[in-house]
Amino acid sequence: MKVYVKNKLFSIGGSSSVLNENKEPVYNVKGKWLSFTRKKRICDLDGNVLYTVRNKWFNWFVHSAYIYDANKNKIAKVKDKWFNVKREYIIEGYESEISIQGNFFSLTSEIIRNNEVIGTIRRQITFIQDAFEVEASEEDMPFVIALVIAIDNITDKKRR
Repeated sequence: MKVYVKNKLFSIGGSSSVLNENKEPVYNVKGKWLSFTRKKRICDLDGNVLYTVRNKWFNWFVHSAYIYDANKNKIAKVKDKWFNVKREYIIEGYESEISIQGNFFSLTSEIIRNNEVIGTIRRQITFIQDAFEVEASEEDMPFVIALVIAIDNITDKKRR
């Protein structure tokens, strides 16, 4: 399954749209207005919360974000490396070993679970908004979208 995650151009809370290849919505990402931790909820089309992503309150050298399940249980911590040249991210606390690996000159990263690639993230070059092409199985897609949102939150936090 392939989807496109695009940050909405005019969104106070940082919401995003998630569209399939036919430009039809498949998930919604709703940002919370006035959230210091950039809290965002990944929802299905019926409005049911699947995952919630928020940044760590204080980040000194290593930036991180947390992923919560629909029952508000923390299921993973996504963090970058202190000197992150290769655009690698570490996922801690998840039931499986997961990492996100890319390289400095490429805009493509792979999501690896237990030494197997389960998804691909391609950053799309736009000057107005952040946009990603995400490829994963339909079963893994909501969690992979949560990872993309967590990485985007971390990247935005580092820029500021």
